[in-house]
Amino acid sequence: MMLYFKIQEFRLFAGRSLVLIMASVFLVAIASCNQSAPANKEVILATTTSTYDTGLLDVLVPDFQKKTGYVVKPIAVGTGQALALGERGEADVLLVHAPSSEKKLIESGAAIDRRLVMHNSFAIVGPAADPAGIRNSKDAVSAFKKIADSKVLFFSRGDDSGTDKMEKDLWKRAGARPDGPVYQETGQGMGATLRIASEKGGYTLTDRGTFLSQKKTLSLEVKVEGDPSLLNIYSVMLVNPEKYPKVNAQGARAFADYMVSRETQSIIQSFGLDKFGEALFVADAGKQEEDL
Repeated sequence: MMLYFKIQEFRLFAGRSLVLIMASVFLVAIASCNQSAPANKEVILATTTSTYDTGLLDVLVPDFQKKTGYVVKPIAVGTGQALALGERGEADVLLVHAPSSEKKLIESGAAIDRRLVMHNSFAIVGPAADPAGIRNSKDAVSAFKKIADSKVLFFSRGDDSGTDKMEKDLWKRAGARPDGPVYQETGQGMGATLRIASEKGGYTLTDRGTFLSQKKTLSLEVKVEGDPSLLNIYSVMLVNPEKYPKVNAQGARAFADYMVSRETQSIIQSFGLDKFGEALFVADAGKQEEDL
């Protein structure tokens, strides 16, 4: 009889323990759901086409969404257009690559908390025959002058992107620019512009990341690289919630913090190594521009 009661007592104890364990698991699950379910889930990201053309956002956005519960709505346009979206309060967070224009947006009060994320570099690419004779030049400005003097085909994005801004600055410093039909604006992103230049046998200015990601499909070669003036810096900024109360300030902050986190920076630092044999970007969180 005593044994019977002992068994019943054990069963009761085990049953209560199981209920307590299940209740604890349930409460943890609820807490976890609450943490991963923000009140405003949608984060509008205005970014440059190169972050898409390289495939980087295809890796980072799903990872961010999984970790935070936010849903990112990316708008991939030229940096000029991305900055304009921020200036109008039509985006929550910006990932762009035109430092001088970014700083003006900060000064205007439309954006805040600009932080470096990564960099690569620009390069001048062109056909194997190299009719402008710029191969292996280390001076981008003199190479642009040779292209202008040679009257060879040059394809410009013409979209006010970070790349377009760099290109226009190089022409200005060269004191010349091709005229007439040899200078053509595509009005498209970097990937599309590279394909057009490849098909028509012309030169263009590109970020190295996009070029390397599409190199196998192009009949273009890098002609000029390594000039310090061709540094291509990417930053993340928040659209100012004090100026635009409707922006998702918490979601924007979460995305910006994610981009400069140690784990994400590690992903960026190695992105492209397995597929292209070299990383497409150098991680820069915590650095200053003068350190690059």
